Amino acid sequence: MKKFITTVKNIFSIEDLRIRILNTIGFLVVFRIGSFIVLPGVDPNLLGESAGGIFGLIDTFLGGSFSRASIFGLGIMPYISASIVLQLLTVGVPYFQKLQKEGESGRKRINQITRVLTILITIAQGIGYITATIPNEAIMINKSLFMVSSLVLLTSGTMFCMWLGEKITEKGIGNGISMLIMIGIISALPGAIIAESLSKGSGGILLLIIEAVVLFFVVVGTVALTEATRRIPVQYAKQVVGGKVYGGQRQYIPIKVNASGVMPIIFAQSLMFLPALIAQIWADSSDIAAYIGTTFSDFTSWQYNLVFAIMIILFTFFYTAITVNPEQIAEDMKRNGGFIPGIKPGAPTADFIDNIISRITLPGSFLLSVVAILPAFAIVAGVSGEFAQFYGGTSLLIMVGVILDTLRQIESYLLMRHYEGLMKSGNMKNDPSSYAVA
Repeated sequence: MKKFITTVKNIFSIEDLRIRILNTIGFLVVFRIGSFIVLPGVDPNLLGESAGGIFGLIDTFLGGSFSRASIFGLGIMPYISASIVLQLLTVGVPYFQKLQKEGESGRKRINQITRVLTILITIAQGIGYITATIPNEAIMINKSLFMVSSLVLLTSGTMFCMWLGEKITEKGIGNGISMLIMIGIISALPGAIIAESLSKGSGGILLLIIEAVVLFFVVVGTVALTEATRRIPVQYAKQVVGGKVYGGQRQYIPIKVNASGVMPIIFAQSLMFLPALIAQIWADSSDIAAYIGTTFSDFTSWQYNLVFAIMIILFTFFYTAITVNPEQIAEDMKRNGGFIPGIKPGAPTADFIDNIISRITLPGSFLLSVVAILPAFAIVAGVSGEFAQFYGGTSLLIMVGVILDTLRQIESYLLMRHYEGLMKSGNMKNDPSSYAVA
């Protein structure tokens, strides 16, 4: 405990780090305040409860602002959608591939396109959001006027959230966009713990302790999955430049076991509501359709979780294939005079890296699917739905990833000032890649 207090003192004794932490807290407070400001013309007392499925997932990410019809009702989600679209386009469209290789100027152009696409997506999603989630009886003004004003406010709110995320990244600590999502998820944790305590009653303290212990081990396992890497040794040839010898050292390429992050779960979750939705069309005329609709509306059923897990495994391979390019890695190594011991440069190196990625992605995808379906097992075991979402799934993975990334940045500040790090060994994995959603 003494070491922890000393570390906290060291953190706040570094002026730049102290200012960044306070800036981050300030930006997050603004974000949370905005999530409670309801759209003008809406009676909040007539709004329905938070829906399940993809709407429930979005509401979790946004800290309840989605169900409250807030000016931040769409939050940062349109920007994430636009970023995913641009990321996919850089894989298959030559123009975007060229922009990606142009360095800083190319990145600026991609960012401009992402912002414009974010506005278009926000307008499209805003129309669907207003139509599907805000009942007519809750609208107190002319509906046409309400539609126009709400679209303007929702678009402005999304762009403001995007600005907040960029400012957190620039003047705060951690990845701003991921930080906004994490704070929305964590905001539901105190209420979930209180609800779980009340549901157990005075005689359920032992059960609550057991649930907390199980949650601790789930978090530890999730941290292990997030941090697990396969290090590929790389030897660099010696070069003599100006009488000095460069290279000749052995380094490593860290390949993450879960290189795709949370994206497979998000993709799979967004598709899992389709079977029940389609089955409802023929539910009255077909017993099979009625059975499918009932089964896939219950996310604790084994059929739902089996399909969900299979989709996550498939999406993990797909997303890893489009984000990790063995040919590019092999080309960069060859250009810099590096080679894998025992493997010829060029195509053999790319094939070797591709085989390793395929081998570690398989167990990584199975473990990711297990983490994704753990909340369903928790609910079956008697945990309330609000508290069960923290036992796994997208919420836990995002929280773990963002917290680890923020700790790495704090660790680097401490070590630069020759303070002891956050870990006892002072040696956290300094992985530059953020576990950001976007």
